[in-house]
Amino acid sequence: MAKVLVVGGGGREHAIVHALSKSKKVEKIFAAPGNAGIQNLAECLNIKDTEVDKIVDFAKANQIDLVVVGPEASLALGIIDALRAAGIKAFGPNKAAAQIEASKNFAKDLMSKYNIPTARYEVFTDYNEALEYVKISPIPTVIKYDGLAAGKGVVVAMTLEEADNALKDMLLDDKFGHGKVVIEEYLEGPEFSFMCFVNGENVYPLEMAQDHKRAYDNDLGPNTGGMGAYSPLPFITKEDYEYALNEIMIPTAKAMVMDGCPFTGVLYGGLMKTKKGIKVIEFNARFGDPETEVVLPRLTSDIYDAFVAICDGKEPVLTWDNKYTIGIVLASKGYPGDYKKGYVILGADKENIYHMGTKRNEKGELVTNGGRVLFAVASGDTLEDANKKANELVETIKCENLFHRTDIGAKAYRK
Repeated sequence: MAKVLVVGGGGREHAIVHALSKSKKVEKIFAAPGNAGIQNLAECLNIKDTEVDKIVDFAKANQIDLVVVGPEASLALGIIDALRAAGIKAFGPNKAAAQIEASKNFAKDLMSKYNIPTARYEVFTDYNEALEYVKISPIPTVIKYDGLAAGKGVVVAMTLEEADNALKDMLLDDKFGHGKVVIEEYLEGPEFSFMCFVNGENVYPLEMAQDHKRAYDNDLGPNTGGMGAYSPLPFITKEDYEYALNEIMIPTAKAMVMDGCPFTGVLYGGLMKTKKGIKVIEFNARFGDPETEVVLPRLTSDIYDAFVAICDGKEPVLTWDNKYTIGIVLASKGYPGDYKKGYVILGADKENIYHMGTKRNEKGELVTNGGRVLFAVASGDTLEDANKKANELVETIKCENLFHRTDIGAKAYRK
């Protein structure tokens, strides 16, 4: 029986812990740091997900059989390198491979070099040069900070003024740190997420999902880290699937090998179905959040076996149910802007509610502790049925400072 450590403390990690808890091979799960929902399934540690040395020391001292790393910040710090150097089996890409997310510049150059379909782009470090380029480029345009920015370093500028403000934030005011920007052509079409288990050149697809980024119903309001997701996707044809796998995900894995930084773990393709074909919007080096929370509940095979197989360079067994699964984010009022914490939550300790930003206060009450707070998941035989059940589940949660979208997945069934 195995002991597993999951690094991270959000909804994604809660879904990973939940999936691991179903494995007959897993005896004990630890989480660093975990959260108030994860603590019902795992022993939560007082260790931050960026405290690499402490995580390695704990894994060694407690003879951990497998470490699964959730957050991008931990991967960018080289946590996988440190764990492997200590002889510990760890699921995720090393620091060199994690560049595919940690540097937009690296990712775009890789795609350009190996003819992987993506938007046209230029890279700038100088504000004035970037602004001049934007002035002669079509608007809208997309401006991306080169490094990690917790999902907030991308601006779709609909006017020259918005583009200018984004460039000032990123190149003059160092809002996310001192660095570069990537300016891309604006693409149109539905976005979707294609996560694959990868070991070197070997690519094993997971089920596709679609995130909903805008804060309010009908895709209105500001961009967020994601307000809900669903899986599978009716608008993706068999031809779309084959193209995304064979022309994007597999060539990218091979490109990483050829560039001397082979990838092991979950490669997340943020893709768009445009009128000119499927193109890459971004790559992430880990499970997506909130897509993981609707994909992993559909997995009917043992996830521990799959993680170990990828780490050992073997083919994982992956089987899925065919139900539609929808998840709805309950977020703090004000998110993605300023919001208050500490509001009491009732009715959230259910197996199909993942905790994203919660904690226990000194009285032991469950309270809000983030922008995205909870993620309510339900399945149905149709998308409409799953949406109805997910909204009904949301209504069982009582908290005076949360809001949510009601229309997750609705575009796919409303004609």
